[in-house]
This record gives sequence, C-alpha cells and structure tokens, in this order.
Amino acid sequence: MTTRVIRSQSDIDGFARLLSSRKLPVTVTVTAGAQRTSPQNRLLHQWNKDVADQLGDRTPQDVRAFCKLHFGVPILRAENEAYRVEYDRVIRPLPYETKISLMGEPHDVAVTRMMTVKQLTAYLDAVHRHWSEQGVRLTDPAALMYQDGDRQ
Repeated sequence: MTTRVIRSQSDIDGFARLLSSRKLPVTVTVTAGAQRTSPQNRLLHQWNKDVADQLGDRTPQDVRAFCKLHFGVPILRAENEAYRVEYDRVIRPLPYETKISLMGEPHDVAVTRMMTVKQLTAYLDAVHRHWSEQGVRLTDPAALMYQDGDRQ
C-alpha cells in the first residue's frame, strides 16, 4: 500500500507517474486532509502513559487499545466508508474482549495511524474529555515542547 499526501501540482504529477507505472487494475482511495503530525502522535503516547500511571491498573498499551476502540473507531466509521464496511464485516460482530485485544499488540488493527490531522484532533479531544471526566490529569500539549531537548 502506498500513501501520498498531495499538496501541489508537482505531487499530483508524481502520483500520476506512480499510477502509470503500476500493473492494472489498482484501487485508489482519496481522503481529504493530511496525515497526523508528529506532535499529535507524541501527545497521544504521553496521554496513554499519563492515564496508565495515574490509574495504576492498566498499561499504556491497554489505554491505547481502549481509546482506539471507543474513540477512534467511531471517528473512522463515520468518515471513511471503506473502513466502516470492512470494520463492520470483520470486527463489529466480535465480542468486546476480542475487539480490545485486536486493538493492541500483536494484532494492532489500524485506527489512529489512518487518521488525518483533523480526525486525530477530534480523537485527542475525545480522549481528553473522557479521561479528564475520570479525574485523570493529562499532560498539557504546550508542555511537551520543553521536553526531550525540543526547547528552542
């Protein structure tokens, strides 16, 4: 599978060359927006750790699986027809514990890595709202720029 973010005419031309070099038939899916950003990704991992550390009864991977299933899947199902059809066919009929298991390692069903910046922003908002309502204090996104040598 090849994913390209198209931002210019040059990107369109390059993608057209790529398509013309492929053996037919091929399937192309177009999604509005760009893929998630590194700062969003980093914040998400930090929040998974924050929740696990504060609750103490789960790992960051457990938190990640829960959030993917409860917040990410609904976003993708609402905005990505192909995802909805395949999710509903393969995963939706399964028991809850199996779904949670599929969201984590070793299966790691794609959810957040398929999201655009806009979708991941909605996901982060849902994660923040849920865990804040549970009394969990999540790292302030602005504070991350001062960690790990990112200070300017």
